[in-house]
Amino acid sequence: MSVESSLVREPADRVLVIERTFNAPRPLVFKAWTDPARLVQWWGPHGFTTTVLGKMDVRPGGAYRFHMRSAEGADHWLKGVYREIKEPERLACTFTWTDAQGNATRPETVLTVLFEERGKQTKLTLHQAVFESESARDAHNNGWSGALDRLGQLVGSA
Repeated sequence: MSVESSLVREPADRVLVIERTFNAPRPLVFKAWTDPARLVQWWGPHGFTTTVLGKMDVRPGGAYRFHMRSAEGADHWLKGVYREIKEPERLACTFTWTDAQGNATRPETVLTVLFEERGKQTKLTLHQAVFESESARDAHNNGWSGALDRLGQLVGSA
């Protein structure tokens, strides 16, 4: 009798991986992702403002919901559920674009962020997948790049 197993692979063209190094200790960078007062200072591309809607329940099974507004006044909503919180090393959550009422408008992705101590610096690795298209992945790359620039301004960038 043979044993069959299936391994689900992420299509490389629909996976986003970004690495950044910050001139800040790992606990500070991690807290910027989990403290609502800090998160709203950097979350979103350049020119965006972010509001946490309701409670940001940072625990496995806890939910978050954000509203972002572009400099031009375009509104964007997103929500997710935390899957894993391992302070200050790792967090994982779902990420779903929604309408104003919280109904999903795009397929859900999974966002995983690793925080690696490098002396007095922190190496952050962001992994988000699986996107519905390469263009969706590229749009998120642009958005995250701007947001991580803003995070660097908040905590220090290398």
